[in-house]
Amino acid sequence: MWYGKVIGAVLGLLIGRGLAGAMIGAFIGHLFDVERSQGGGRSAQSIQALFFRATFQLMGHIAKADGRVSEQEIMAARRVMAQFRLSEADVRRAIELFTQGKASDFPLNQCLRELSAGLAGRIDLRLMFVQIQLQTSLFGAGLNPASRAILIRVCDALGISSQQFAQLESMLHMHGQTGSGPQRSSASSLSEAYQVLGVNSSATDAEVTKAYRRLMNQNHPDKLVAKGLPESMLEAAQEKTRNIRAAYEVICEARGIK
Repeated sequence: MWYGKVIGAVLGLLIGRGLAGAMIGAFIGHLFDVERSQGGGRSAQSIQALFFRATFQLMGHIAKADGRVSEQEIMAARRVMAQFRLSEADVRRAIELFTQGKASDFPLNQCLRELSAGLAGRIDLRLMFVQIQLQTSLFGAGLNPASRAILIRVCDALGISSQQFAQLESMLHMHGQTGSGPQRSSASSLSEAYQVLGVNSSATDAEVTKAYRRLMNQNHPDKLVAKGLPESMLEAAQEKTRNIRAAYEVICEARGIK
């Protein structure tokens, strides 16, 4: 976040306008840095295309991680496609991408490099991408060691910490979005609610509320779409904000927060 400012300031001085020129150049450089940090100058449309392509390629690759794609995993992928309300053409494209991801020679490292570069500075979109992959895996055969290993590689490539991954997993478990498994006990739900908000049970009421507001702002669906989330995937973003709100309500009820 400094490269553009330095270059801009130097150019301002070189064109002979002294301190004023340097200040103007630094400001223009600052705008360059901001844009660079938010995706390297990519348009929202190109990011949407990249996000869509990588979503279904990785979905297929993770499903094939243990050597075969089960009927349950295929149903999970179709369930996600239905949730996204894709057009017929987009469904055909998604199936084609899913098939590419299943190939034994699928270039995983290249895919992750392109995804990381395209989503540079967009941690909210990176988290949404991992959430979609995680939810699809849980809807399918669950997180076996092979699929978990690939998800960890995805997280490493996108700069997603183990704590952030645990938050996403807790959120999906807490709200029954795993496709199977018993309902969680109230004690488990409260523990997972804290995990979803990324705070400890020892946090103050003010800290809990601050964490909740930060997450709601970070995951606002309209903001995610503006930054490059495909509009067809808007429902996933809306579901996430509902889950964050539900986790906050669980904590509020337990603490008596009005």
